[in-house]
Parts: sequence; C-alpha cells; structure tokens
Amino acid sequence: MLNLKSQKFLLAASSVMGFLGVAFGAFGAHALKSILTPEMMVIFEKGIFYQLIHSSVILAIALSGIEKFYKPAIFFLAGIILFSFSLYLYSVTSIKLFAMITPFGGVSFLTGWLLLAIKAMR
Repeated sequence: MLNLKSQKFLLAASSVMGFLGVAFGAFGAHALKSILTPEMMVIFEKGIFYQLIHSSVILAIALSGIEKFYKPAIFFLAGIILFSFSLYLYSVTSIKLFAMITPFGGVSFLTGWLLLAIKAMR
C-alpha cells in the first residue's frame, strides 16, 4: 500500500492540477479568446486537455493506494508541468523557448503510461 504521506501528496497534487486546469480553461474561454489567435487558442486548449486527463489519472492512482503506481503518477505530474504549462506560456507569449520544453513533458507522459502498463502486468 502507498504510505499516507505519498497518498496525501498525490491527492493534493491532483486536486491542485485539476483546479488549475478548470481555472485556466475558464480564463482561456473568457479572457483569452479575444486576445489569442485561433492557432494559439488551440495550443492553450491542448494544454488544458492533457492537464485534466492526467490530473484525473493521478487522482485514480492516489485513491487506489497501490504503491507500485506512485512513480508513474510522478511522471504524469512532471508531464503536466512540462507539457501543459509550457503550452500555456507559449500560447500567451509566443516565446519559442517555451515550445521547446513541451516535448519533454510529452516524453514524461509517455514514460508514465509505459511504467503504469509494466507495473500493472507485474
């Protein structure tokens, strides 16, 4: 079983990331829609999509209490930070450096999913 400290961390992280995903979604729909180009709006929304999906997965892992799924959850959290947050920053600023960070988040998501599959089969 997942120790209580780790479980609380994942519950808090998934809750904060879920909250931010919904908040950023509302902010994008109401404040940014008239400011961003349609292309940048799609990029911003892609960040929200991946953030909310992976926040939900982290929550499911936390609630499962299964210790072997802790590492994949950490990769999902890192993916949210690197992938989604870099997309938000890029779409709002158009600074290409932020877009260059995004693939690292994608790799983190992929690593998390692969680890989850491997650990589920063991």
